[in-house]
Amino acid sequence: MDRLVALAESTGADLAIANDPDADRCAVAVRNPGRAGEVAAPGTGWRMLRGDEVGVLLADHLMRRGVRGLYATTIVSSSLLRAMCAARGLPYDETLTGFKWIVRAGGGSEPLVYGYEEALGYCVAPDHVRDKDGITAALTVAELAAGLKAQGRSLTDRLDELAAEFGVHQTDQLSVRVDDLREIGTAMARIRAATPTTLLGHPVTSARDLLPESDVVILHTDSARVVIRPSGTEPKLKAYLEVVETVADGDVAAARARATAAITALRAEIATALGL
Repeated sequence: MDRLVALAESTGADLAIANDPDADRCAVAVRNPGRAGEVAAPGTGWRMLRGDEVGVLLADHLMRRGVRGLYATTIVSSSLLRAMCAARGLPYDETLTGFKWIVRAGGGSEPLVYGYEEALGYCVAPDHVRDKDGITAALTVAELAAGLKAQGRSLTDRLDELAAEFGVHQTDQLSVRVDDLREIGTAMARIRAATPTTLLGHPVTSARDLLPESDVVILHTDSARVVIRPSGTEPKLKAYLEVVETVADGDVAAARARATAAITALRAEIATALGL
């Protein structure tokens, strides 16, 4: 991405898109408008969009094109897609992490038309590629960006519109690499034995333990969510964090600033609860 952003800057591009070597994932960088809570690439006016941001942009684009059917994501992705589907009368499902689960979302009750996971995986055309596919995702991002540019707008403008409508859904991740895998088991046991009753000063309204199906603990308050699990591919313990801030009087920037402060505080609370 550093090389891509440098190339985009040198050529005066509006948008930078990369695929990984087997082209099943898609990364997107945009010119950074300097909004609160967003960090540009070092020394540049660009920033890489989070997987959740690209995920909801693609979903919104398909919805606006009239694509009806099941929209799906995973338990560690942003809850914004759920809110969008609820408001627009579209079926929604949430699965365990991985596209082997996403493509089976809904149990066949509705045809899957879109699925994504926050780790830069998107399925925008399941009739063609029923898996994460970075090529069709890149084409769809380019289509969306071109349409917005023709209106004098950008991807970040569309993200602000979604925030104004549904609230700022700020996501982040606490990821801890360990040398001894037993440390992960100890941390998971700790959070199960002493599950927080409050987060950010708000009562924990739901605490779900997905054992024995999956080694996952999910905590909810009225405005935050934490999903804790061991990585399936690396010696890491991961906590996926989300806070939701309502936008008052159209002031998206202020809501983003509050969300950034809240996610920082939430990260510290969860690190303490896990004994990290």
